[in-house]
Amino acid sequence: MSALILHRTGPGNSVQDLGRPGFLAFGVSRGGAADTLALAEGAALLGQPVNTAALELVAPLEAEATADLRIALTGAPMRALLDGKPLAWNAVHALPRGARLALSPSGTGVYGYLHVGGGIDTPPVMGSRSAHLAAGLGRALEPGDRLPTGPDSRPDAVNLCLPAEPRFDGGTLRVVAGPQTAFFAEAEIARFQTTAFRKDARANRMGARLAPDGAGFHSEAGLSVISEVITPGDIQVPGDGAPFVLLAECQTTGGYPRLGTVLPADLPRVVQASPGAILRFRLIDLDEALDATRKEARRRAGLRSLLRPLVRDPADIRDLLRYQLIGGVTAGDDLERP
Repeated sequence: MSALILHRTGPGNSVQDLGRPGFLAFGVSRGGAADTLALAEGAALLGQPVNTAALELVAPLEAEATADLRIALTGAPMRALLDGKPLAWNAVHALPRGARLALSPSGTGVYGYLHVGGGIDTPPVMGSRSAHLAAGLGRALEPGDRLPTGPDSRPDAVNLCLPAEPRFDGGTLRVVAGPQTAFFAEAEIARFQTTAFRKDARANRMGARLAPDGAGFHSEAGLSVISEVITPGDIQVPGDGAPFVLLAECQTTGGYPRLGTVLPADLPRVVQASPGAILRFRLIDLDEALDATRKEARRRAGLRSLLRPLVRDPADIRDLLRYQLIGGVTAGDDLERP
């Protein structure tokens, strides 16, 4: 069986798929990849199911394959070298047997993803290969790990790329009201939508703290809310008034008042925003939220149609003469004839 051998890996790197739904009653949240869009992009690039397990990376990694493999790189762009030569991000590459792959954070975004043709084929636990560290399921990757890979149905489909959806510099998050939104005064809700928030360095797979530009936010119910079920995207407001957006590995219940819930389509912006990035919130109604969710599902389902060759064959470029082929020489159709 083919495998990926890890020669170096930093803290926080782990195997992730879409997680394990259905265990909230047992105190286990879904977990799974922090950036689900990155999983969808990797699946499109490699032509395999979106739930195929990949490596989620927040720290450097060096690896080699025991057999020829295909890899795809998505999520936060990292410095990628194959035997010392740079690799393009959001693209599919061949990883020859014995070649050394080195990945390291570039300072843009948070979570990078290494996908393998056939997927990481570690034994599933409770229906998922994801490490859920908060629940004690699985573990972080360690040097010397030998990760089995599954059979690849398209081993020759390489040198393809996919345009990346911008999500690394913050932006506006769409929010729907929840059962506790009314605990906040209308003036607080209005101010919430006009405030700029900076992503705090205190962020992990459980949640991200957002520091407001100005005073914090407080509900009329104070902190006396009865603990109840919470989900990724919920915006909890603790005693200091700085909201936390809950993420993939959040707890299953909580007692802090929740101002609303970020749409799943916008959660990758929270996940991938670098510390210090500016985020804003906009409340929308349920109809708009459902429409946005359907559109995002269709967009992700159609990602394969956006695949393009990584290096274009000149024979396929119909307007080749319009390109400046040699520095210092004008475009071909402007050349003077002798």
